[in-house]
Amino acid sequence: MPPPQSTASAMNMIAALLEQRSGQQIAANRAWRIETALKPILRERGLANLDELVAQLVAARSGELGDQVVDALLNQETSFFRDAAVLDAVGDAVQEMRHQVSDRRLRIWSAGCSTGQEPLSLAMLFAERGMGDGLCAPEIVATDLSPAALARARSGKFSQFEIQRGLPVRRMMTWFDSQGGDWVAKHDLVRRVQFRQHNLTADPAPPGKFDIILCRNVLLYFSPAMRRTVFDVLSSAIRPGGLLVLGAGETVIGQTEHFTPSERFRGFYRAAIPSLHTSRAAAAG
Repeated sequence: MPPPQSTASAMNMIAALLEQRSGQQIAANRAWRIETALKPILRERGLANLDELVAQLVAARSGELGDQVVDALLNQETSFFRDAAVLDAVGDAVQEMRHQVSDRRLRIWSAGCSTGQEPLSLAMLFAERGMGDGLCAPEIVATDLSPAALARARSGKFSQFEIQRGLPVRRMMTWFDSQGGDWVAKHDLVRRVQFRQHNLTADPAPPGKFDIILCRNVLLYFSPAMRRTVFDVLSSAIRPGGLLVLGAGETVIGQTEHFTPSERFRGFYRAAIPSLHTSRAAAAG
């Protein structure tokens, strides 16, 4: 006898939990993701459907089970050198910035890094361009809401399928070691990235200022109001004139005044530089 179907009410409650904890919304036409993503939790707990899962969430007042549910629902789609031309442009921007700034180390923030392929790709790219060693190497800070995704990122362990998505054989052999059916990033690669847990919609930005922030394909899942909140966080963390890199389907236009399209790097956004009048007024205040 097939298990009873989950009710719309249960799915709505779980979607609301996700939005409350992460700011992310699940569009009505993608509601099927809820049951698909939570099937392992249902099996593990011997539950027939989402209604029974919601009953346990209510009984436990969300708690650890709520964290597990939210973590399972987060979209962790990523790959090595995803949109390679964009990462190449980031490399060009870093090289240009290094010529302009010689008295400090450049800082990069990969926000919503998932299981780490984006920041690890940047570390490989910088090293291959001869700017990846010692204090000359850009500092890479990578953050994500999901503890499970960050644990995988720190381990540097990827399946054969994951490693082949975006990595040619030369890079794969240079930066990874085969281990059973998986591939593990060499320590020299993982050490170049600082992985930290961070909630873009609830936490202050990581300390310090960044020259480039990558926040690709994250804003797609937020409401317009939540996007404005996230843009405020990103703006607080970036140096005046720094660059923001979004996904191909994302834009700052009509959503924030903190960033404007970059004239130098097409598709990137430049952080607003306070005018002299504004700076003096702020200092006077």
